[in-house]
Amino acid sequence: MSDSTKYMLVSLPSSISPTNDREEALTALRSTVTTNNGVVAPFKIPEFKIGTLDALVQQADDLSKLESACQGVVAKVGESLKSLLEGDEAKIAQQKTVNDKPADQYLRTFSWNKVKYRADKPLAELIDSLQKELVSIDNDVKAKVSQYNSVKTNLTALQRKQTGNLSTKSLTPVVDPKLLIQDSEYLETHLVVVPLNSKKEFLKSYETVSPMVVPRSSVEVAQDDEYILYTVTTFKKFSTEFQHKCREMKWTPRDYKYVEGGKEEERKEVERVSREERKVWGEALRLGRTGWSEAVMIWIHVLTLRVFVETVLRYGLPLDYVCGLVKTTPKLAKKAKDALDSTYSYLGGNAFGRDKKGRVTKDDSALSSEIAAAGVGPSGEGAEYSAYVYYEFEIL
Repeated sequence: MSDSTKYMLVSLPSSISPTNDREEALTALRSTVTTNNGVVAPFKIPEFKIGTLDALVQQADDLSKLESACQGVVAKVGESLKSLLEGDEAKIAQQKTVNDKPADQYLRTFSWNKVKYRADKPLAELIDSLQKELVSIDNDVKAKVSQYNSVKTNLTALQRKQTGNLSTKSLTPVVDPKLLIQDSEYLETHLVVVPLNSKKEFLKSYETVSPMVVPRSSVEVAQDDEYILYTVTTFKKFSTEFQHKCREMKWTPRDYKYVEGGKEEERKEVERVSREERKVWGEALRLGRTGWSEAVMIWIHVLTLRVFVETVLRYGLPLDYVCGLVKTTPKLAKKAKDALDSTYSYLGGNAFGRDKKGRVTKDDSALSSEIAAAGVGPSGEGAEYSAYVYYEFEIL
């Protein structure tokens, strides 16, 4: 979905229309947010079981925290998809659907999932169920992406062994076992990687860097753009000292033990891990796609509950209100909000007034008492208080 879309969920009492009719109230909302600023669609909210005022105030707080968690999980799963698809925006957009629909279509046709979240259950139970599902999605996606990254790291290391330079790559395809002294009680063959520019120094001094180096035992095994690989034979008693001195001279001793059929085994291992990497990548992508869809659905269900709870706290009982989904853009969002504030500021009581030119003003001291009396806070973390129930969000 495009990152240039912003949504607002607005709940207003039906009393904004002279006849107290919900359809007329929705029409009034549409005439407030004109087509220049956004498009309004009805947003259906079921009738949930209402508990005590104290419980509703607590649930408003719980839902605020849960919505923040939803946004976090949606963002994290989105980042996982971005990583799996190497930042290909077109492919990422293909994966980001909600219930097999574009996110915008899902929102415009939103219907509460009564099978999974029965509306006749207590609000606390619904909140708990949504929270547990969100945690499960987060954990499942995180675990699968972690597994993929582990396999990918393993494959990268194996491939580097096949294609890297002589200081890092596997020596199995490089070293002829005939060059190695094996099963000797006293002697040991070392493999030493020397930078090209140190070749002369190495040949001049390797015999004397430590005691008991077999004279003229150096044999060039292989060479690449950066290094030369040599064999050097020493007495086993002085092997450790020889390796230590090599490191001091900036030569790299390589551990290597000849294994019959090792070359074929390494090739098979690369193929096996490569197959596993493709398999786990597919699993991670499928889980990421499903996880993103389900996390967005949970988020919208949580938002629905937030609107309902705050509507009860703001407008009281009996419930008679209309909820609209405003689709706008980040640039036009302020104009749409200003239009809403200008038309419905009176719902905030003394918290909002008008100056001599008729512009809406806000009385912070009155606002504080209004909030305290209502037992509610701003619509969203860090958001300004609105005279009506209002949430804005983006699904990226």
